[in-house]
Amino acid sequence: MLDVHNHQGKFGQDYLRALASAAGLIVFSYDLDRVGIDLGFRSPGRAGGFTAPAIEVQVKSWSKPLPVHGEWHFDGLTEQQFNWLAGPDYTIPRYLFLVSLPPERAEYAQFEPGAMTLRYLAYFLSLEGEEPVADPDPARRREVTVPLGNVLTIKSLLRLLDSTLVGAG
Repeated sequence: MLDVHNHQGKFGQDYLRALASAAGLIVFSYDLDRVGIDLGFRSPGRAGGFTAPAIEVQVKSWSKPLPVHGEWHFDGLTEQQFNWLAGPDYTIPRYLFLVSLPPERAEYAQFEPGAMTLRYLAYFLSLEGEEPVADPDPARRREVTVPLGNVLTIKSLLRLLDSTLVGAG
């Protein structure tokens, strides 16, 4: 069995793969993680005159979230990880996907007649408008705030892909 940390991270990515599958998207990953991207999501068709719009994401999962004033205060990014998402210079838009899950792994999935529920929710955040940290230290943390309204659903995931077309062309 996986240790707690790896199990939590794997479940977070698998949760997102299930959501993307339900949305009819292609999920991709790179053979080597050198730029802080865990997964990519691509539309298999054309949208707005463009073929196969995509986004790239860094996935973080946590089991002890506490909302403060309508936001999650997440301090699980190092300054280097923050920089891999911050700023407007990426050809493929990048997001932080934050998966909130129960502290007990036996509660990750709940079963009832005719249904399986994956617990709890995922959230998204763009750091495009943030300035990268000058001289980032991979040991220092950079807190980000994620609005509770940024719930990742089929509709919001598709909207993030549609936003890749804004301003293109």
